[in-house]
Amino acid sequence: MMYYEDLMGKNAIATIKVSKELLKYSVGERIPTVSEFVDSLSLARGTVQNAIKTLVDHEAVRIESKGHLGSYLMKKNMRVLLKFAGVRMLLGTMPLPYSRRYEGLASGLIASMENNYDLPINLAYMRGSVNRISMVLQKRYDFAVVSRYAAHHFLEKYTDKIEIVVGFGAGSYLSNHVIMFHNPNIKEIQDGMKIGIDSASIDQKELTKFVCQGKNVEFIEIEYSRIIERVISGDIDATVMNIDEANDKHVKIHTKSIPQVNKDNTEAVLVVAKENEISTLIKELVDVETVLNIQRLVLEEKITPSY
Repeated sequence: MMYYEDLMGKNAIATIKVSKELLKYSVGERIPTVSEFVDSLSLARGTVQNAIKTLVDHEAVRIESKGHLGSYLMKKNMRVLLKFAGVRMLLGTMPLPYSRRYEGLASGLIASMENNYDLPINLAYMRGSVNRISMVLQKRYDFAVVSRYAAHHFLEKYTDKIEIVVGFGAGSYLSNHVIMFHNPNIKEIQDGMKIGIDSASIDQKELTKFVCQGKNVEFIEIEYSRIIERVISGDIDATVMNIDEANDKHVKIHTKSIPQVNKDNTEAVLVVAKENEISTLIKELVDVETVLNIQRLVLEEKITPSY
């Protein structure tokens, strides 16, 4: 089937748009009427009808009309529909794999999302949940891995912008955040301290402000990947850090647990832009049990990370 040749005509844009909309629906679900497609996609009625006919003729979908109940998606050939929609790969972004837990998560995602649709999965590694979520909102990436804590923090301000499509449970993102101190004899945040903070990381920024409540401290903006070395050198007195990184690097430094912290900061979730046409596909491809099993094996050093 010469999909791209078929899309070179006047119905190209309509066929792509309708295809992307139909990706959102599961078999057995009611789909929009032609009139609803006309309104939502700003297309002419005849153009929408031609686009649907093209998809039906190429067996990308089978649609059944049930009279006043509407039309229902009775069959969906995902491989063909993806080609018509112009979706050639899935792009995701997650934290830099500086801990074994992140390496296991990346390995599990890649393995879990292998599919029968000839659709490659590529992961990019990017510092800061703010940056990763921004890439999703700009539609430069299809999904982002962040903590549930970061996702909820963003959702409080931008409810209509992103949504969580998959969650992996407590401990899948990191084991714990701790306060790290340069001076091993100090056990609390004190007035006058210089505190390392990375505003690109929602978790680190918010938790740092939490532990410094009521204290007169100076916040020093530092890239997350350099915070530990700055604490060790004494450039800053303390910071909040993912304990996994320190443990994996065998860093000997004084730490203290953070009390009363929501465990949402330890759970990895996948977020997509609201109304993203491939959110249903991502839910279908990601097998949580497979991801967590591979992550566990990597953590136990029973398999080599592969991502």
